Amino acid sequence: MAVINVATKEIHAKVVYYGPGFSGKTTNLEYIYRRVPKESKGEMLSLATETERTLFFDFLHLDVAQVRGFTVRFHLYTTPEQQLYERTRFAVLNGADGVVFVGDAEPERLRDNVDSLKELAQNLTKQGKQFRTFPLLLQYNKIDLPSALPVPVLDKYLNPMKVPRYESVAIRGSGVFETLRGICRLVTNQL
Repeated sequence: MAVINVATKEIHAKVVYYGPGFSGKTTNLEYIYRRVPKESKGEMLSLATETERTLFFDFLHLDVAQVRGFTVRFHLYTTPEQQLYERTRFAVLNGADGVVFVGDAEPERLRDNVDSLKELAQNLTKQGKQFRTFPLLLQYNKIDLPSALPVPVLDKYLNPMKVPRYESVAIRGSGVFETLRGICRLVTNQL
């Protein structure tokens, strides 16, 4: 839930990048962080395991929008995807104003995508949110790979609710800012 600070005329909105391990969640945030002007961002915090996978979250806020004279600061988080961090994913998702589900377009990752999306729906429901109306969009990452599933196949399995979706190659930055702008619009429309 967005936090409003009347004294500073700021609204703080939380966006969580959610999806299976190695789908590109952290790559998205790292790319955004490198490209955003220094004066528009805070410090990025990253905690990693020995395998360099995200353990807790990456944090970044951006001054990118105005709503009724208030500056909206977006705080971007990723979730860890190792099975033993299920409680951490739930905790990071708590208080989210919007979610970017990052799906991996590789065929062998389809089951992981479906399972992760189901878990997201369950976690949002447990937190009292309506999955079908919650600000959510999908990002199909690694779409450039020769073996990548076609977008209609990804839509069939991951997007029956027909939320906005973006194709991306996060490692090169393709689709990363389009996805960010899309989720920021969805979130600010709810404020």
